[in-house]
Amino acid sequence: MRWALVKVCLAVTAMVVIAFAVPLGLVIREMASDRAFSDAERQAAMIAPALSITTDREELTRAVLSTEPGDRGRLAVHVPAPAKAADGTGGEALDIGTRRASPKDVATVRKAGRASITEVTGGFALLQPTALSTGDIAVVEVFVPEGEVSNGVATAWLILAGVGVALIVGSVAVADRLGVRMVQPAQRLAGAAHDLGEGRLGTRVPEEGPTELRSAAVAFNSMADQVVQLLANERELAADLSHRLRTPLTVLRLNAASLGEGPAADQTRAAVEQLEHEVDTIIRTAREQRPQTQGVQTGAGAGCDASEVIRERMDFWSALAEDEGREVRLAGVDRTVRIPVARPELAAALDALLGNVFRHTPEGTAFAVDVHHSGDAVIVLVSDAGPGIADPKAALARGTSGGGTRAGAVGSTGLGLDIVRRVAESTGGDLRIGRSVLGGTEVRIWIGLHGSSPERGRRGHGRRVARRFGRQRRKEPRTTAGPGPHPGAHH
Repeated sequence: MRWALVKVCLAVTAMVVIAFAVPLGLVIREMASDRAFSDAERQAAMIAPALSITTDREELTRAVLSTEPGDRGRLAVHVPAPAKAADGTGGEALDIGTRRASPKDVATVRKAGRASITEVTGGFALLQPTALSTGDIAVVEVFVPEGEVSNGVATAWLILAGVGVALIVGSVAVADRLGVRMVQPAQRLAGAAHDLGEGRLGTRVPEEGPTELRSAAVAFNSMADQVVQLLANERELAADLSHRLRTPLTVLRLNAASLGEGPAADQTRAAVEQLEHEVDTIIRTAREQRPQTQGVQTGAGAGCDASEVIRERMDFWSALAEDEGREVRLAGVDRTVRIPVARPELAAALDALLGNVFRHTPEGTAFAVDVHHSGDAVIVLVSDAGPGIADPKAALARGTSGGGTRAGAVGSTGLGLDIVRRVAESTGGDLRIGRSVLGGTEVRIWIGLHGSSPERGRRGHGRRVARRFGRQRRKEPRTTAGPGPHPGAHH
């Protein structure tokens, strides 16, 4: 495309230059010729007054030599012989100056009475008829050298040629730049399509170039983003669905542990362990394959009542907590709290945190869930009285299981906290791990209601929440969880 555009510009510019330069050069040559012969006519007219007064040789010779062309030998006067007298005598013809035109040409001009230009050796001769006082016609000859006829024509042709070449070179350069501007975006687009086809999902095209190619680049980038998002959603779905199997598996494992001894009980526990291993393998595989640019897509209009979802999930886990002798406390869910998180996403995040409590703390360990509404954000605290997390920073690191996720955990995939963090970050919030007032781990989920930043005042909120939760714990008696939520407050 680039060279085709250059060739087209070259051909068009060359035709335009030829169409204008050649006629202009011919006009300049004609103008130079007209100028030279106009000067010759003016010089011939200089001798006309003398011819109208006298035909004496000496006087005419003096008059011819007094002019510039006559002094340079370029002016001649041809006076015809006067008519014969009655006695048969008469004058003779006069030729004053250097003759260059042939007698035939002189006679033709005298007879026709019109000026004429004839070619002679070294140039041209202007033959101008002039009337004498005797009534005869004299012919004034002015020699015009070849150089004066074409004076300045060669220079004009060189200038025209230079201008034409400059126009052609300039048009070729402009066409080449335009070709590059058109070709490079197309080449980048083709290269990006090739890279994307080979699996390099981060490939994008700069939105540059002509309008059509910019539109193509925008469409390509949008398509690539959609492909990445579809792959991420697919892999996230596989990982999340697999992780959600951990909730019933946790219940199944705990129930299997209470079956006692015997071949059937051992087989059941072995089957549960193998199933857990397979689920962990699916989760790890999905995590290793998923792109790094991913996040929870809540979508326009997605949201739920956090209090209702938390009560529902606590109803589910409270039965298992009662079987293991765990004290459960729930607070802050007595009013509707709308958050911009889809119901399944919040339920999966809560199940991941509560499942970690059951998996990685001893039986009988108390835990609590507290919801605090601060106007522009909702804080969900999940606390336990277990041994705590040995390395909270490592537990929050993507793809790291906090030794596992809690102190002493074995075989953790590390995806649970990742699911919770993505839920929080999708709203502009974050996830923090610290020491709870119960003595174990406290996982704090900051959920922004309007995309608010969690940095604004979150330290003060955390301290106030902890102090109020501690005071409430000291004031109220310990209550073992039943099948539903229990009163109490952490704030």
